[in-house]
Formats: sequence, structure tokens, C-alpha cells
Amino acid sequence: MAEKTISKHLTHLDNQFSSSSPTLQKASKTYQELDQLEYNLGLIENNDTTARKSSWWPIVSLIGGFSTAKSEFINRYLGTTLHSSNHKSTVLQYTPQATVATLPGTALDADHRLPFYLISHKIEQIAAGEGSKVNAYLELKTVNSERLKGKLFIDTPVLSNSLEDIVQPALTQHILNNSDLILVFTDLFEATPILIKETIEEIVAQQDTNKFVFVIDHSEISIDTIKGNEIITSWQRRLSDLGIHTGQFILLSNNNSSLTEIDQRLANIENDRSYRVLNSLEQSIRDINDVYFPEVETYLSTWKDRVNTSTLIILGFIVVLLVFAEITMGVVQLLFDPIIGPAFILALIAFLVPLHLMMSKVHAKFIMSTLDKRQKKLNLNENLSGLFEKSLTFWRMILPNKEPVGKNKKTKIKIDNLIEQTKDIVQAQNDQFNHQQNAAHTQAAEISNSFENL
Repeated sequence: MAEKTISKHLTHLDNQFSSSSPTLQKASKTYQELDQLEYNLGLIENNDTTARKSSWWPIVSLIGGFSTAKSEFINRYLGTTLHSSNHKSTVLQYTPQATVATLPGTALDADHRLPFYLISHKIEQIAAGEGSKVNAYLELKTVNSERLKGKLFIDTPVLSNSLEDIVQPALTQHILNNSDLILVFTDLFEATPILIKETIEEIVAQQDTNKFVFVIDHSEISIDTIKGNEIITSWQRRLSDLGIHTGQFILLSNNNSSLTEIDQRLANIENDRSYRVLNSLEQSIRDINDVYFPEVETYLSTWKDRVNTSTLIILGFIVVLLVFAEITMGVVQLLFDPIIGPAFILALIAFLVPLHLMMSKVHAKFIMSTLDKRQKKLNLNENLSGLFEKSLTFWRMILPNKEPVGKNKKTKIKIDNLIEQTKDIVQAQNDQFNHQQNAAHTQAAEISNSFENL
């Protein structure tokens, strides 16, 4: 097998995390091995990488309703003055420049480092003709705020009043799936139930991920601790009725330290990002057996059946000709001649084999076209047609083999090894916390002993 070139994206990630995150550097190495495997199977091109499926930035998303709570919080927290786009998802990124710059949605769609890479394809699948209008749904703003350094904020748009809008709910789902921390402002739940139905369903489905913080905004008034606890308890009951039973609640008032609580959550977001990337890595490895092989195998079976049927039809036509020739001229007995018979069979094989191969390629073109549509429908980055085409070897066309190329014991072992590598990286990430705790305990013990010695 040819050696795949390491993509520039992975090289950049490897350099970026060589000193800051050994966990993610190891993950980038495993992605290199996964890339080689998928390249061998025809699933990706030489300059592509599976690491683009997941944004490697820590991502904080903010969801709110029709009040100004969310936008006011963003300006207060980032120490800036931004005008929220009520109809667009806005990615906020740090810049050392003092002036806020607004870039179009195409900047996000074309940048594989950001969480909306190739989102126009997904939009097009949801609503035909809308994929080219990505600027109407997304924008990127660069902001000079220290709290944005090393992370991205996604300011989601105000809920649409149109029940026919199917793109925004899909974008919200995409944001929730790819976020490490989600601040949900409780004015969301003040909206008409039918408008927030899909968002609530997605929150319920993902509530065990521990990435939801429900923000209750009373920043204009002072609230004491007892009253604050009562308000939080009231909201906990209300959300429980909606099926939301987990998540942290933070009450914003003008006399508490709620921003400190948010800072504490953000302090751990890089670890959250690491686990998300590792989860995406493991899922990408498993998808080879769970998604790509089964999909291509189904179409290989269809292709094989069509080719064999076509060959049998032609063979049947030849038999009919022989019967007709027997009736009119009595030629069948010649087939039993020790010289003419074998020569006829060889000639028949010499005719049918190239014909079978030619029909295999013709039918393959139609199948590959269907596979491309299937790939878009499933929103897959991997090229299913590439794996299908790799499976069109001479002997696979001739013999009744319906399994994709590479679906063998060697590939299974490789996949198992990659999954095991990923689990080892997760374990190493877990051990970092134990080491930190042990270091803290050791330091505390040393301080205690030094006081005793005085």
C-alpha cells in the first residue's frame, strides 16, 4: 500500500499541542494512523484527514430566547459592545486587534479548523438551494477580549417565529453536538412551546453530557442567598417537568459572584475539549466497521446482482439462438465433437468474460452515482464511492465476492488496535487529574511538615 502524506492540518495540530497538550498530540498521531487506513481503503484522498470532523477549539455556545439577557451577558462578560445578529449564528474569536471585524459565513464554511466547516453541504441537504446562502445563517466576529483567548464562543440566533424554518433548528443541533460548554438562558423556556420543542428535545437527549449550564438572569436586581436558592429550585422543578433533570444552575444578580462560577466552568473547558476530540476519534474508527463497510457492502451486493442478471440474460439469449439453430440446422450435436465442443466453450468464455467485465463497469458507474447521493444524505466526509471503486478488482468482478476490499482480519486487527490506542489516551488524560491531585496533596503535606518543624 502507498504511504499517505501527513496532512498540513495534522502537522499543525501536532506542533501546536507538542508542549501544551500531550493528550491531543497523541490523538493527532492516532489520527495519522486512521488516515493511512482510510486512505488505503479509498475513503479519503492523499491530502485529506479525518481529523477535520471535529473542531479542536474549545467551544462555548450560548442559547437564549427573545429577551436581551444573552446579548447583555456577552457584552458584560467579554467587556465589549457587540450587536447580536438576531437571525445568524455568530462565532466569536479572539483577536489582538482593537477593532471588531465581521467576516461572512463562507469564512467559517471554508476553514476546517472551525466548527462550521463544510456546513453549506449540510444546509443544502436540509433545504435545497439554501447551501449557497450560508452568509444568511452564519458569521464570524473577531473580538479583542482576554476571555476569548484559546476558545470560541458561538452566539446562537434568537428563535425564529417561522415554523417553516428548518435550517436554524438543524444548525442549533449541530452547535449543541459540537460544544464543550453550553450556556442556556432560561428566557428560552418563556417562548412558545412549539418554537422550542426541537431545542428542548436535543437538550434532553444530551443532558447527561454535563455540558449544560442554565443561566437565570436577574442581573438588574440584588438577590440574597435564600431568595436565590428559591429561584433556582423553582427553575429546577420547571425544567424537570420538561424532562431536563441534570445541569448546573447559575443565578445572575448584581450582588453575587456568578461570573466567577462561569469562569470556573470555563477553566476546565480545555479538558472537555480533549474528551470530545477523543470521543470523535473513537467514533471515526468505529464508523469503518459500523457505517462504511455495511453501506458499501449493500451496494456491492446490488451491483453484483445486476451484473449477474445481465450476464444471465445474454447467456439465455445465446441458448435461445442455439435452440433455434438446432431446430433449423441441427447444430447442437456438433457441440459434442471432441474438438468443436471445447473450442465452442472456450470461445463462449472468451466472449462472456470481457462482456461481464464491461457490464460490471457500466453498472458500477450507476451504483457509484447512487452512493454519492447516499453519502450526502448521511452527511459523511468519507468517500463511499472510493471504497466501492477499490473493490472493483478483476477477481471480485468474476467471483461471487460481495464484501468490500479491506474487510478482512488484518483490517479488523488494525481497527481494534486504534480503538485500544484511543482508550489508552483517555486513560492517560484521566491520570493527569490523579497526578495533579497527588501533587497538591504532596505540596500540602510538605507545607504542613515545614510548619511542624518551626
